[in-house]
Amino acid sequence: MTELVARLGGLAPAQPRIGGLLLVERNVMVYRRTWMILFSGFFEPLFYLLSFGVGLGAYVGTVTLGGETIDYAVFIAPGLLAVSAMNGAFYDATNVFWKLRYGKVYESILATPVGPKDVAVGETLWAVVRALLYSAAFLIVIGAMGLIESWWGLLALPACFVVGFAFAGAGIAAVTWMRTWKDFEFTTLIMLPLFLFSATFYPITVYPEALEWIVRALPLYHGVSLVRSLTTGAVGPIQLLNVAYLLTLGLVGMAVASRRIDKLLLK
Repeated sequence: MTELVARLGGLAPAQPRIGGLLLVERNVMVYRRTWMILFSGFFEPLFYLLSFGVGLGAYVGTVTLGGETIDYAVFIAPGLLAVSAMNGAFYDATNVFWKLRYGKVYESILATPVGPKDVAVGETLWAVVRALLYSAAFLIVIGAMGLIESWWGLLALPACFVVGFAFAGAGIAAVTWMRTWKDFEFTTLIMLPLFLFSATFYPITVYPEALEWIVRALPLYHGVSLVRSLTTGAVGPIQLLNVAYLLTLGLVGMAVASRRIDKLLLK
């Protein structure tokens, strides 16, 4: 009992190795009765694949990637797989806003040995789990449709983990700056251009040179480039840059989220 009182009183530090996992466990318990919600973001890229890859693909035919000609559906499928990972991570990251501003969930959690860093880590991990659920379901679909042309495609799901981690960390950090529900308008303003200008539907070389370099600096482009290289077999050193970019974005976002949660709740 003495140990418990000391921990609740803040005399014993939280264990960072398990604090984040406790948040993941909490989210699993919350969603176990509404698990169908977790797959809502899976359908958007699926509809795009059917309408563009199958419908428009019949007119486009083939595209050139790395000097090789591939079917249009094979070209856009991995891009939409990366989008699926982004959707899963970011959609769940936005839930942090309600927990932080209205549900007062973290105020209760921080009364336990779990600290702000654990909250940031735990919510990021859970957002990545949701991203992987979306990605795994979509990966099964494109695999069944024969849109994976290389054994490198076995690494597509780990690649989606990296993509999800980047958008989970950055998304949670961004949400901590939101003050009202109206601020969600800015998420659409940001996410829509990321989606449209990511080389998902056409090669990046179609852009003017100046715009091409801007697209190369966007996070979703690196996710699309990474996943597409694996499913098509066009793997090269540039994929190490893709991974480094995405991991850095996720780590920086998680660090910012930790500081922001600490500032908002423990001030």
